[in-house]
Amino acid sequence: MSVGSASSAVVSGRPWPVFPEPGAATPLRGATTTELIGRGAETAALDRWWAGVADAAGSALVLWGEPGIGKTALLEYAVAAAAGGTVLRCRGTRTEAGLEFAALHELLWPVVDRLDILPAPQATALRGALGLGGEPAARFLVGAAVLSLVSDLARQRPVLVVVDDAQWVDEATAHCLGFLARRVRSEAVGVLFTGYEDPAAGPWEGLPSIEVVGLADDDARRLVDAVLPGADRGLADHVIRTAGGNPLALRELCTLDLRPEPGGAPRRPFGNGAPLGPRLRRAFGARVAAMEPSTRALLLLAAAEDRGAPHVVHHAGSGWGVDPAAWDQVRRSGLLRTSGSRVEFRHPLIPAAVYDGAAFTERQAAHRALADALPEDAAEERAWHLAAAADAADEDVAALLERSAGERLRHDAGPTAMRALRRAAELSPAPADAVRRLAAGARAAWDAGHASAAGQLLDDAERLGGEVIVARHSGGLRGILESAHGVPERAHHYLTRDMTAVDGARCALELGTTAVHAAWSAGRTDLRQQALRRLREVDARVEVDDDPSLTALLPVLRSWWSCYDGTGGPAPAAPDGGADTVGVLGALTWELLPPAPLAQAWGIEGPVLDVLRLRAARLRRRHERSGLAVVLSRTAVLDLAAGRWGGAMTAASDGLRLAEEVGADHVAAQCRTTLAALAAARGDRAVVDEHATRVLQVSVPRGVRALTAEAYLYRGRAALFAGQPHEALHDLTALAEPGHEAAHPTFALLAAVDTAEAAVQAGHTDVAESRLTTVSAWAQRSGAAWARAAAHRLRALVRGGAAAEDAYRAALDVPGAADHPFEHARTRLLYGEWLRRARRRADARHQLAAAAQVFDRLGAEPLRRRALREQDLTNGPVARNATGPSAELTAQELRIARLAAEGLTNREIAARLLISPRTVGHHLANVYPKLGITSRARLARIEFAGELRVGGAGPVG
Repeated sequence: MSVGSASSAVVSGRPWPVFPEPGAATPLRGATTTELIGRGAETAALDRWWAGVADAAGSALVLWGEPGIGKTALLEYAVAAAAGGTVLRCRGTRTEAGLEFAALHELLWPVVDRLDILPAPQATALRGALGLGGEPAARFLVGAAVLSLVSDLARQRPVLVVVDDAQWVDEATAHCLGFLARRVRSEAVGVLFTGYEDPAAGPWEGLPSIEVVGLADDDARRLVDAVLPGADRGLADHVIRTAGGNPLALRELCTLDLRPEPGGAPRRPFGNGAPLGPRLRRAFGARVAAMEPSTRALLLLAAAEDRGAPHVVHHAGSGWGVDPAAWDQVRRSGLLRTSGSRVEFRHPLIPAAVYDGAAFTERQAAHRALADALPEDAAEERAWHLAAAADAADEDVAALLERSAGERLRHDAGPTAMRALRRAAELSPAPADAVRRLAAGARAAWDAGHASAAGQLLDDAERLGGEVIVARHSGGLRGILESAHGVPERAHHYLTRDMTAVDGARCALELGTTAVHAAWSAGRTDLRQQALRRLREVDARVEVDDDPSLTALLPVLRSWWSCYDGTGGPAPAAPDGGADTVGVLGALTWELLPPAPLAQAWGIEGPVLDVLRLRAARLRRRHERSGLAVVLSRTAVLDLAAGRWGGAMTAASDGLRLAEEVGADHVAAQCRTTLAALAAARGDRAVVDEHATRVLQVSVPRGVRALTAEAYLYRGRAALFAGQPHEALHDLTALAEPGHEAAHPTFALLAAVDTAEAAVQAGHTDVAESRLTTVSAWAQRSGAAWARAAAHRLRALVRGGAAAEDAYRAALDVPGAADHPFEHARTRLLYGEWLRRARRRADARHQLAAAAQVFDRLGAEPLRRRALREQDLTNGPVARNATGPSAELTAQELRIARLAAEGLTNREIAARLLISPRTVGHHLANVYPKLGITSRARLARIEFAGELRVGGAGPVG
């Protein structure tokens, strides 16, 4: 019978034995009963089997499966289950496999004093077999003697005969035990074997069997958690995939460095299986060593070929004496099987054992034979086999690998190209060739999203050839790496330095643009101007390269990066941010596009977003994870501004996952700021604080002020929406405070609207006026729709008066303002509040209802509630049929009472309702007698519009 391993069984009430193979199965830690993980079906079968044996229905059972699969653990389970019976046991070993009756001697030695009960011929034969007499042992008599001896023991109590590693039992003992196993059907005797192979043939032929297979993934995870508590999820997943359900492998692999090479690449040149622990290596190696030389050669060729191509293995084996008999032997062993047009090992650990167990010269010969057997169109596979066979520098093989890497890069396989180039560098006789190949490999690693591998390859190349030559071959990768997860000021240094080292104006332009970005991220206007000057020097190289597309774009790039910096100096004209210009830039290289906050500032979000979406699709197809993470982080920001909050959430979450995988810390932080922005608008301050804290942990030590500023911005916005303007101002004004860790001119500009609103609520008119001036100047300079609408809105909010209505209407009517639905709805909310205070209730309801509808669609709960409360106030006094203690309150009194019941102070209520604290006190003085209370504390227990406040004072008298 063949039994799977779908469930686990708890062995209760039995002591757990000490296992000879502690890695094969492990009880869960901390359990009051012992659990053999993932072996519920097998243990249940053993329980049924032993129950029959104990009831005098003797039989044999073979547990078979690959080394380390848990056979010995199940055998020990059976021994524990047989408590109270007689247990005889032995274990086969390779060293004694040639000694006749060696295993039988171990099995019967504990009961050798009982030989006198046997008939004389049997006793004489058994003594001879055990070395206790001089008579030659007749095998039939020996078998009969063992049967008689065990049957006599079974008359007193059930007998369990245990034979572990039966494949190594000497032939004489094997035949004797096979004789015993087939003749105990009416005795209370059970014979339990463990072995590697299906007992369909050999001395155990015809005996019942259980194939012990690998653990299911869930059970494998439980075992890993038990062996290595708190293991990293990624490492645990890799261990589980590598072990293929083998319990001993799971245990041993937990102790090894199993971190894969970039892209999940195996650690061998041709991927010959997983690394093995010493015990598994010995177990598998011993099994292979026992085979015929031609069979071992076949297994080594199959392990080294690693592609499963039978015709290549056949061809290569023809010169090694691999004949049909060898193929028959490996198929019978179950180690290798032919499935369709592929040759496959039964388990991923087997090729590792075969390959590692062979001498280096044998592996060399196997790879050369396979290289010769490959067809002409398999250049890449041939190059790898020759590289695996090489033990010294070889330029021919290195050149083959370099060409194969070039082909891989054209087909979007960066990790494979990286490994090929690294191996080519190792085989390069000339240092200059090694430097070139290492630098190219670093670039391939970076493009594939493996920053740590790229940095290591760059380090190796620079040690060998120096920084300048590596910068040329890698396209200035050092600065690009630093800008992604290092210190922006240091990135600026590398990038501006390498602009003269790289080949071609386009590459220099990319580095210069990235240098400006790094200076912008650091909030360093001086470094930004320096990088812009270096960009102007690219003009001459553009003329030399005769690239007219770049000539027209350089002024646009320089203008984009000259965002408001608060200096008050002359401002360049606004750049042409039309779709044509952005499209041309995107066609050249998306890296030239401005970061999302600058695209917002200039009002060119739409064209930039179109380019980024196209680029994201291409990067996905090419599996360029680093670039895709950057694009997703920028897409999320622009989707957020456009009111596509679901898309922003998806892009930010996907970008965060990718960025963390590739080690792009700054990109991950950018994704977190978008998630914080969404949480701030939705009123989830805990999430805002969590993301802001994680961002600041990265940005502050490295001086990435752009990220620090965003964290402050969305933390301040969350406070503003929660009705806490003073707390909001604390974070928002920091963006414009010279020398502050969050000071950044671009984000001070983008935050000006929030800062002014918080300042108005908190009574800081000077701050509100300064932000109005900032936004108005930028609106005039850029012509961006958001800035023009914001300038009108702030003018109405800050200055009020008779002109306020015209300003609000102008803000709503700005062409393109409605493309930013959240900000457009905020304008309607402020306008509706102004109309309500002007007692134009019908007009106010129209604006407030429109705002509430948008907030509801977006999930902006704090502002939705604010809009609905304002709508309530437009209805005047509560309707006469209202019930409860609040029925006599006016709408304003009811609103103030609700806010006071929530615990807000008079000043905070005044800021929320845009009235004076004195007016709040006046209304509360009217509320108390109407409600029949005498203090503010009792408001907490009053029912307002069906909402019961809990906490606070006791019942109202």
